Amino acid sequence: MTTSPVVHKGIVLAGGRGTRLYPLTTYVNKQLLPVYDKPMVYYPISTLMLGGIRDILIISGEQEIPHYRALLGDGSRFGVTFTYAVQEKPNGIAEAFLVGEKFLSGQGCALVLGDNIFFGYLDFLRRAVTSPKGATIFGYRVSNPQEYGVVELDAGGNAVSLEEKPKQPKSHLAVPGLYVYDNQVVEIARKLTPSARGELEITDVNRAYLARGQLRVERLGRGMAWLDTGTVQSLADASEFIGAIERRQGLKVACLEEVALRMGFVDRAQLAATLAGYPKSDYRSYVESILEEV
Repeated sequence: MTTSPVVHKGIVLAGGRGTRLYPLTTYVNKQLLPVYDKPMVYYPISTLMLGGIRDILIISGEQEIPHYRALLGDGSRFGVTFTYAVQEKPNGIAEAFLVGEKFLSGQGCALVLGDNIFFGYLDFLRRAVTSPKGATIFGYRVSNPQEYGVVELDAGGNAVSLEEKPKQPKSHLAVPGLYVYDNQVVEIARKLTPSARGELEITDVNRAYLARGQLRVERLGRGMAWLDTGTVQSLADASEFIGAIERRQGLKVACLEEVALRMGFVDRAQLAATLAGYPKSDYRSYVESILEEV
């Protein structure tokens, strides 16, 4: 028996300048770049959908929002609802809660960064969105923790400390760009002071929950892959990884139409009507094959 989610809203933060990917991002928002055969943003959206979340806010720059609207529409063909909001400047991840305050309307949310890809069973996210109080973050072992936010755990698996890109990390557990918060998050974000780099840090949000005794940490095991696509090399690595999986299995990763069908967000008739408007392509052929199979 599946527990009903407490968190029903999701945010995809797809802003930023993507300077590490220059010149690729001169005219294109980073999250619209391809990761193998789909726009990057498909992957975090699919993560939220697979977590059972159907009310999703896309946050990006003013010039980029029209491109996202053209790509995703209102979400109805995927059985979800997309809302759009502008982040004027990249003032930090935690600003997403202030930008999205009206959208959240006093509710909690799951926040995923637009350049993060998760591959594997998402049971950990489904558990997190059923938690009635506090926040849940995740820990993923990496070889280079200096480049990430890092969480230190005690022997019982409880968070002891959180650091942002520490020179001497206290653990190898990086905190991926996927977080689940209750309805305290806007109030916490509003009270934050910008860091030395002038940003509202997500690590400070997590520290606030830790100070309240309301921060849960779930470790992601070896069966889970987490990819960060913020550099040219990591973008190429992610494309190679997704391509290898898809060619081997004959199944696509983060095909939003397939996710919608398998999650019961749309039925076969709705998906068939959607496909009628798609151009002939390998992508359409794949979704048609899934439609016949399901």
